[in-house]
Amino acid sequence: MAVYDLEEQEQISQLKAWWQDNGRFVVAVVLAAAIGSVGWQGYQWYRDKQANEASALFHLVEKAAEGGDAARAREAAGQLIDRFGSSGYAQMAALISANIQFDQGDRQNARAHLEWLASRGDDPALRDLARLRLAAVLLHEGAHAQALAQLEKAPMPALKPRFEDLRGDILAEEGKSEQARGAWQAALDALGSSPERAADPLHQVIRSKLESLES
Repeated sequence: MAVYDLEEQEQISQLKAWWQDNGRFVVAVVLAAAIGSVGWQGYQWYRDKQANEASALFHLVEKAAEGGDAARAREAAGQLIDRFGSSGYAQMAALISANIQFDQGDRQNARAHLEWLASRGDDPALRDLARLRLAAVLLHEGAHAQALAQLEKAPMPALKPRFEDLRGDILAEEGKSEQARGAWQAALDALGSSPERAADPLHQVIRSKLESLES
């Protein structure tokens, strides 16, 4: 029994010695793990809170646009851009708001949203779409050179037909018929020649534009 007690005391002494050498490190590791866990949970909570607030603002933009309330759509979209500019909600809101601003004759604010998205958006497809719509706004304002500049950089393949079609419209406005013809033909080529493509309304519109040059 005494031997057992001695062995136990020796183990206790060894444990005390180990704790004296390593106790602070163990406590530090435990505290760091606890703080990290709390920090991660806090980050998750913050991220969810931000997402919910951005979603709510985006819903306001959608509702305002559906109701034709350009001012409310512009205000909510502006808040989204200011507070959650890196979110997909802000980028989609910019497109929706720009559309209703343009429809109601507020080209200045339409341009502002589109310019922000074209230069600051994270999604390449949305940036291309913003450039396309911005070029259309500039065309309506008679700013042909600026409109063409928005179309210079090649877009994603799915938008190439619309880029070339709009380029043709701008060149035609400038009286550059041959260049317009080239752009419209490029648009048709990008659409392809399958029966399904030939039935595309855009295909038919571009065909009509090319035929008008022949008359």
